[in-house]
Amino acid sequence: MATMRQGTFRFGDPRGGKRAGAGRPARGPRASERHGPRPPLRREHPVHVTLRTVAGVGRLRRRDVYRAMRRALVTALRRDDFRVVHLSIQGNHIHLLVEAANATALARGMQGLQISAAKHINRAIAHRTGARRRGQVFADRYHPRVITSPRQARHALAYVLNNWRRHGADRGLRTHRLDPYATGAHWDGWADGVVLAQLRVDVEILPVAFPTTWLLTTGWKRHRKVSPWERPGTG
Repeated sequence: MATMRQGTFRFGDPRGGKRAGAGRPARGPRASERHGPRPPLRREHPVHVTLRTVAGVGRLRRRDVYRAMRRALVTALRRDDFRVVHLSIQGNHIHLLVEAANATALARGMQGLQISAAKHINRAIAHRTGARRRGQVFADRYHPRVITSPRQARHALAYVLNNWRRHGADRGLRTHRLDPYATGAHWDGWADGVVLAQLRVDVEILPVAFPTTWLLTTGWKRHRKVSPWERPGTG
């Protein structure tokens, strides 16, 4: 009768160190934010957030996607510790200027906004194409850039509200002052002095909150006002 021998079990990889292909795979051709702890956030510092979508969503600058984001923003307005102050919808990403009480409020506010937006965008795509769409809309993680100075605040306002000119989305719309897929129509910081758009019952504005931080209400005005024709740099 054969004798049974107990084999030797070794814990871990004897080679040690990081191995190629280990860990969580990136979603899509463009890697999203590295997973790790978010930096601390102070209440007085607004944040410029970039949300990128996955390839299957397609072009975002459509009226049905615009309306989907309107519905998602209504959900965000219910929070007391998180405010979306400005927003612009570009081809495959969305820029936001937000205020949050702290890093936790930012994370939870963005999570709620992304969940609501994904639900409404999927529904809009399904209605347009006739094919049910479920699943991921936004890439793995959003990209936050904390604003700590008046110069940064002025740059962020110009970058978000005039981002369509940076990407050439204003081609064919040369006579348009403002991006129809952004919140500039109800901002009073434009250099040409034109303030709020006249609101009518049928106007579908993007519902955002008034800013409360000094940087977005007063501090940015230490630098020149923003021209609606300004084209943000590529740097």
